[in-house]
Amino acid sequence: MTGFRHATQKARAKQLRSNMTEAEKRLWHHLRAHRFFGLSVRRQAPIGPYIVDFLIPAQKLVIELDGGQHADNPQDATRDAYLAARGYTVLRYWNPDVLGNLPGVLEDLRRRTA
Repeated sequence: MTGFRHATQKARAKQLRSNMTEAEKRLWHHLRAHRFFGLSVRRQAPIGPYIVDFLIPAQKLVIELDGGQHADNPQDATRDAYLAARGYTVLRYWNPDVLGNLPGVLEDLRRRTA
């Protein structure tokens, strides 16, 4: 479903799951175990050569949480184009928004997944 996976990519995804940012941990608490409107959500999911923060496979929806290093990052545009070409929609939220306005982020996400 999420593209090719080789040993190093799987190991990297596992490492990222073990070292989630505070924003990722807080959002994951609300998304895991079908808590978010019954949707299945995967964290640190490989898609082709990339590992996305969160994936809702049934909707081909990618959720990325970004810190300051992502401001105007051309690599993000390349990654988004790759994902879009494969039918994925990418939603990006800034870490400070998740940490300071989690209810607002969840409401926005709810509207976009309805």
